[in-house]
Amino acid sequence: MDKKSFYITTPIYYPSAKLHIGHAYCTTIADSVARFHRLADEEVFFLTGSDEHGQKIQQKAEEQGITPIEYVNPIVAGFQNLWKLLNISNDDFIRTTEKRHEKVVQEVFRRIYAKGDIYKGAYTGLYCTPCESYWTEHQLDENGCCPDCHRPVQEVSEEAYFFKISKYAHRLLKYIEENPDFIQPVSRRNEMINFINQGMEDLCISRTSFDWGIPVPIDDKHVIYVWFDALTNYLTPIGYLDDPEKFQKFWPANIHLVGKEIVRFHSIIWPCILMALDLPLPKQVFGHGWLVVDGTKMSKSIGNVVDPIGLIEEFGADAIRYFLLREINLGQDGNFSRDALIQRINSDLANDLGNLLHRTLNMVGKFQQGVVLAPEGRSEIDASLIEDAMSTVKTFADDMNNMKISHAIKAVWAFISRANKYIDETAPWALAKDESKKQELANTMYNLVEALRVISGLIYPYMPTTAGKLWQQLNLPGTIEELRLADIEKWGGTPANMHIGQAQQLFPRIEVEKVEQPVKEAKNKSEKQKSKKDKQKESQPEGEISIDDFAKIQLRVAKVLEAEAVPKADKLLKLKIDLGDEQRELVSGIAKQYKPEELVGKNVIVVANLKAAKIRGVVSHGMVLAASAGDDLKLVTVDMPVGSVVR
Repeated sequence: MDKKSFYITTPIYYPSAKLHIGHAYCTTIADSVARFHRLADEEVFFLTGSDEHGQKIQQKAEEQGITPIEYVNPIVAGFQNLWKLLNISNDDFIRTTEKRHEKVVQEVFRRIYAKGDIYKGAYTGLYCTPCESYWTEHQLDENGCCPDCHRPVQEVSEEAYFFKISKYAHRLLKYIEENPDFIQPVSRRNEMINFINQGMEDLCISRTSFDWGIPVPIDDKHVIYVWFDALTNYLTPIGYLDDPEKFQKFWPANIHLVGKEIVRFHSIIWPCILMALDLPLPKQVFGHGWLVVDGTKMSKSIGNVVDPIGLIEEFGADAIRYFLLREINLGQDGNFSRDALIQRINSDLANDLGNLLHRTLNMVGKFQQGVVLAPEGRSEIDASLIEDAMSTVKTFADDMNNMKISHAIKAVWAFISRANKYIDETAPWALAKDESKKQELANTMYNLVEALRVISGLIYPYMPTTAGKLWQQLNLPGTIEELRLADIEKWGGTPANMHIGQAQQLFPRIEVEKVEQPVKEAKNKSEKQKSKKDKQKESQPEGEISIDDFAKIQLRVAKVLEAEAVPKADKLLKLKIDLGDEQRELVSGIAKQYKPEELVGKNVIVVANLKAAKIRGVVSHGMVLAASAGDDLKLVTVDMPVGSVVR
């Protein structure tokens, strides 16, 4: 049986002298969707590219004393380099300056002209050069400027060819109303309906005032309007003129993913072109929102444009991909913040995912000599974990099919948290000390490795490199690229008696050093914090915390293995502790109450998920609990197995 096909496109990006995080956002969304559909064993065609014609490009090239193609070549190379750094898995990169594309555009013009839907006339009206958009007087904003970019428009008067877009207005409106999923989200759909209802005039599709474009095939004094040229790119790589079988397989496109500012071109002009060609319309045009930086829209004049390459070099591509996909609900505007990015890396990637992998591999190595033993039977806790895993896979698939990417990621991370909780519920370190619990321990270790196998498949669309590293560390057969959704829809794919790989850190925690703020900024921050605290005091009694706050604190029993004084610190001791599944170092201010040798062998209670901090040159991973009365200080000790959770 032939595979189901799936065709997804991003807009072909207009050459801009500076790459920004918004370019990375749209293409990362499309890549995650493409990777998911490959995971679902569909035949995917994923297209991106660059839109290189138009008056604006010609003007910029002339300002620099170079040709337009010399101007765009290095910018296009920048796009291609960014896609490589982000691990974008596009199947083709279309440039509108390529001969294969020129051939398609000119043939599309000929066919629509032959049908009588293109005619010659004269254009007198308003044109926005930065947007390459035509506007009527009533469509301008309140300042008489372009309604998209809000910059001044110019009066243009020249001979031109027109496309009878008005002929298709009623048919298009009927199609939109009968196919509610065609334009998403709903807010964009409503905007387009209102735009059509205002009245549609025939579209000017050629220019004579400049020559940087594809020549009109029947009149070489004209070049084809950049949007008529650019939109046709979706037909070129899938064989519109030269490969009928490929074209039949992939057209109509499943999703045109575009920024909300160009939804109009893709859901009004493009469908009318397709209707004139007697071709089916794409199944969906999805308009994503914009990225703002710390609450402010990116702008070169403000100086808050975020360089994606610098971020990738600093944090890694997968961390950037994860943040953009998880933090922003598709269709809405989203905020990019460096602080929020670091917080996600530390909490979600280093702590949740990284710790789950590290603890699991360490315990399999420590308790079973690195071998995953065959499971036999299931406890209630085991069954609950497996049920949650299978439920998560279903939610993930449903959400990804419905473009609910952020929701899908949150579901995956909820299962990662569930797997971490499973470790605390089963306490493998305690099972390892009881010979009669040997099979129970084997079951627990198998379930954790199997959970990570499933997780590797679930995170693959978002974090392909990390998923591959996870797969390799587990030492699972084959490669992550060979994995299919059907392989993780069933529990038990991890081979018994498999030797695991070596544990390596996926995401090191990022320690943020405090930088002294300017006085004004610090004052504003202090006032905001004070206001926030005042509101909190009004909402709850002083000194109280919620049960949700307390649930965030992870208290565990640990054995002190070693203790020594911290140099030049009369109150501090450096302790090496055993949590059952791992060993750590931490610093405690108990040197005046305890000699180092008195602590060795004690079972103490530690805050296990406290953010690491550097104290007198020693990185402390956790805090030991102690009770105090005046100057008297005593450690809280407990007669419970190492690793036990304190509730």
